[in-house]
Amino acid sequence: QVQLVESGGGLVQAGGSLRLSCAVSGRTISNIGMGWFRQNPGKEREFVAGINWLGSSSKYIDSVKGRFTISRDNTKNTLLLQMNNLKPEDTARYYCATSTGAGATTAAANYGYWGQGTQVTVSS
Repeated sequence: QVQLVESGGGLVQAGGSLRLSCAVSGRTISNIGMGWFRQNPGKEREFVAGINWLGSSSKYIDSVKGRFTISRDNTKNTLLLQMNNLKPEDTARYYCATSTGAGATTAAANYGYWGQGTQVTVSS
């Protein structure tokens, strides 16, 4: 059974930083793309960042470019998201997911397994 467990969320002031982790069990992630999404109540889940199987290619939503960095450690079966200069509009529940392919993809439909999420709250 594939499981994804996110951690690292919390409450932070605007301008602060958080580092999210996603530990995957039940399958290797070394040959698949991975991604981070976020969602607020009553809103659609939004793509944040995606990375290919090797970690050599990544994609970001425009609003986080230059502030967020997605990375992966295939030896530890872990996905990371470094979030700097956080803004109140970054407040959401953040989810990691495994892609059905090897590339960095933005569409939620291209992701198969999802974690339960970790809450990030940025105060102004």
